[in-house]
Amino acid sequence: MKQLRIGLIGAGYMGKAHTIAYQSVGAIFETAYRPVCEMIATSHHDGAADVARRWGWARSTGDWRELVDDPGVDLVVIASPPRTHLPMVMACVGARKPIFCEKPLGTSVAESLAMTEAVEQARVPNMVGFNYIRTPASQLARQIVASGEIGEVIQVTAEHVEDYLHDPALPSSWRTRVATGTEAGALGDVASHIINACLRLVGPIESLVADTTIVQTHRDGPHGPEAVENDDQGQMLLRFANGATGSISFSRMAAGRKMGYTYRITGTRGAIFFDQEDQNALWLYDASREPARRGFQKLLMGPAHPDYLAFNQGVGHGTGYNEQIAIEARDFLHAVTTGEAVWPTFRDGYEVDKVIAAALVSNQDRCWVTV
Repeated sequence: MKQLRIGLIGAGYMGKAHTIAYQSVGAIFETAYRPVCEMIATSHHDGAADVARRWGWARSTGDWRELVDDPGVDLVVIASPPRTHLPMVMACVGARKPIFCEKPLGTSVAESLAMTEAVEQARVPNMVGFNYIRTPASQLARQIVASGEIGEVIQVTAEHVEDYLHDPALPSSWRTRVATGTEAGALGDVASHIINACLRLVGPIESLVADTTIVQTHRDGPHGPEAVENDDQGQMLLRFANGATGSISFSRMAAGRKMGYTYRITGTRGAIFFDQEDQNALWLYDASREPARRGFQKLLMGPAHPDYLAFNQGVGHGTGYNEQIAIEARDFLHAVTTGEAVWPTFRDGYEVDKVIAAALVSNQDRCWVTV
C-alpha cells in the first residue's frame, strides 16, 4: 500500500489527538493509502525531539517552516493556536501540500477568507477540524433533519459551555489574549463548534444579535496581573435563512460542565436532542404518536448508525473523543487521495468565522447584524 507521510505542527492537546488518529486510522477504516507519522514540529528542537520519541514520529523539528518545505512530508496537519494559522496555511499553499487546519480557521473573517481563496485558487485539498459534529449520533441527527422526519425546523436551542477557565487562579494564556482587533475568546474557542453544528444541521444563519461578557477581568501573567482581553461567555439570538429561529450560549466559565455541547432542534412533526456528555445517545420525539405514547425516545448508538461499526459491534458500547478525530482523518485522507472536497472545507470554516465576526460587531454596536 502506498504511503502518505504526515507532517504535524503542534504537540498540545490536539497534537496528541491527531497523532493517535493517524496511527490508528488505517486499522479502523479501509484507506487507499497508509498514513505514516513522518515529522512533528513544535516551537523548540529539543521539545520536538522528545515528543517524537514518546509519540512515535519518525522525525522532528523546532521550525514549522522546515516541516512544510520538507519533500518527505506529503500533507500537513496544523494543530497550533489560531493566531499561527495564516502564515502556516499560506506556506503550505506555496508548497502545494494538502492542509488540515484546526478551528477556528482564522483570528478574523478577513484571514479566513484569505486562506479559503488561497487553497481554492491553488486547488489544494483542505479541511477544518470540527470533530464533535462527526459523532455517530450527530451524523444520525443530520439524517433525521434532512429527511424531514421531524418536519420543518422551527426552533433551535444550542450551547457549548465548559468550565476550563472557571478557576480564577488559572493563569493567563494565548486563550485570554487578543492578537488582532477581532480575535474572540469563548466565542471563537467553543462557540465555533456549536455554530458549525447549527450550520450543518439547520442551514445558513441570516442574522443575529449577540452579547458577550468578560467575567474574570484579570489573571496572573508572567509579569504580574494581566487583563483578560476577550470574552468568557455570551449568548446569541439567531434567525436562519429557512425561517427558523434559535439561540446559542457559550462559555468557558460554566462550573461543572466539562463538554456541554448540546442542541435541541424542534420541527413541525417532532424534535431531537443531543448532549455531548452522553455522546452515544440521541433523543427523538415523534409528535405523530398517540398522546399516551408521546415522549422522547433514547436511541443508543450501534452498528446501524453512521461510522459506528468501524470501531465496535456492540450497541451501546460507545465511541469516544479519539474516534471523532479518526473519522476526520479518514475523511481528510479521502480528500487527499481522490481530490474530492470533503466537508468541512476551508470555505465551511469561513462560514463559521463570518458568524463569529457578525457576533463581535453585534456585541460592540448593541444591535442585530446581518451575517
